[in-house]
Amino acid sequence: MASPSVLSLQDRIRVAKELLERVDKLCSRQTKDVEGRAKLCSKLRAELKFLQKVEAGKVQIKESHLQSTNLTHLRAIVESAESLEGVASVLHVFAYESPDGLKQTLVVDVVANNGHTWVKAIGRKAEALHNIWQGRGQYGDKSVVCQAEDFLEASRQQPVQYSNPHIIFAFYNGVSSPMADRLREMGISVRGDIVAVNTVIDEPDKEVEDGSCSSEEEQGVVDHEPVEDEEEEDEHHDGEDEVDDDDDDVDDEDADDPEFMHTRVDRDTIVERLSFPTEVKVDVCNRANLDITTLITYVSSLSHGRCHFAFKEQVLTEQATQERQEKVLPKLEEFMQGKELFACESAVHDFRVILDTLGGPGEKARAEELLARLKVVPDDPSERTTSRLVISSKVNRRSLMIFGTGDSLRAVTMTANSGFVRAAANQGVRYSVFIHQPRALTEGKEWRAIPL
Repeated sequence: MASPSVLSLQDRIRVAKELLERVDKLCSRQTKDVEGRAKLCSKLRAELKFLQKVEAGKVQIKESHLQSTNLTHLRAIVESAESLEGVASVLHVFAYESPDGLKQTLVVDVVANNGHTWVKAIGRKAEALHNIWQGRGQYGDKSVVCQAEDFLEASRQQPVQYSNPHIIFAFYNGVSSPMADRLREMGISVRGDIVAVNTVIDEPDKEVEDGSCSSEEEQGVVDHEPVEDEEEEDEHHDGEDEVDDDDDDVDDEDADDPEFMHTRVDRDTIVERLSFPTEVKVDVCNRANLDITTLITYVSSLSHGRCHFAFKEQVLTEQATQERQEKVLPKLEEFMQGKELFACESAVHDFRVILDTLGGPGEKARAEELLARLKVVPDDPSERTTSRLVISSKVNRRSLMIFGTGDSLRAVTMTANSGFVRAAANQGVRYSVFIHQPRALTEGKEWRAIPL
C-alpha cells in the first residue's frame, strides 16, 4: 500500500475506513478489550469526517495541508499494535516527574506485551527528523532523541513486575543511520528502514547531536495530546494547520531547497531494515506472593471440579457458573510455575482461621499441600506502603501487610482483591499484581446445594 503522504483524497478516505475496521480486528484477537481503543477510533473518525468534508467541498484547504493530516501517525499506531502480542492499551497517558522535579505527562502510542513494551510510532520523514535533531527544525520542534530521553525517564518511574518497560521507536518513513545509532546507544530499540546520510552540508551542533533539548519550551512538549471525549471529534479539524507532531508536514520539494536542506538523507539507500520481532523477550519476575483470596481459590472445591451445583448462596452459585465457563486453577498453576512462592504471616494466619471455620476435609488437605510449597515470611510492608497509603473502606491493615510485604520481596502478588489494587492506585501506589477470579470454600455447603 502506498504511503499516506502520496495518497489521493479518495485513497485517504478509504484508508481511514480500513483503519477503523483493523482496530476492531485488533481488539477481537486480544483476551480483553484494548484500553484506549475508543480514543483511537475517535481520532480516526474525526480524520474521516474531515476528509469527507473536504471531498464534499465544505472545507477548502491547500494540497500541502491535505498531505499533513493525522492519518500517517494514526496508521503507524494501528500497524504497530498489529505487530505485537499482548496489547494492553493505545494512546496511554503516563504521568512522571522530570529530573528537575516538574510534573509531566507522556503519551505512549502502544503498550504491548502486557505492559512490558512501550512503542512510539513515528510517521514523519527521515529528512525532517534528521534536521530537527541537528537543531534546524521549526520553532517548538522537539527532536526524537529528546523524546527518547522523556520515554526513558518515564519508563524508569513505571516499572512492570519490577522491570522498566522496553521502549521501541517504530519509524514508518525511515530514520537516518546516525539517529538510529544514537537511539540504540541510549537503550531504545529501533524498528523501520534505517537509511543512509550521503552529504553533510553543515557540521551538526555537538550538543544537539548528543540528544540535548535546545530550549525549555521544547522540554515541555507532549507529542500527542489524547482525545478525552469522543464529542471532541467535531472540533478536531477546525483549523487547517492542526496536525499531530509526528505527521509529515515537509513537502519533498522543500527538502531540495538549499535553504532548507542541510543534510541529504537518501531514503532509497537502506542500510538496515528492522521489523518487529515475532517474540519480544521480557524480564519476568520469578517471585509470587499469594494473598488470602488466592490461597482460598487454590484449594476451593469449586476449583477442583465440584462446580456443578446451585448453592443456597447466590454468590457461590455465580462462582460455580464462572468456574464451569472458565476454570481458574490452570491459570494459577501456569503463573506459579517456575516461581519462588511466598506468603506473609498475616495472610497464612487469617487463611487458617477461615479454613478451620468453613473448609471441608478435601479443602483442608489441599491447603496443607499448598502451604508446604510456600515460604512463609514475617510481615514486612514496603516503605511506600506504610508512608503513602491511608486506611479506608477498601484499604485495610491486613491488605497493607500482604501487598506491602510482596512489594518488599519484589514479588508479584496474586490476588482476587481487585478493589484494594484500584484503591491503592488511586492513592498513588501501584503494585505488581496478578489478578484472578475469586472462588470461595464450598465443600462444607455442598450437602444442601442442588446438583446440576
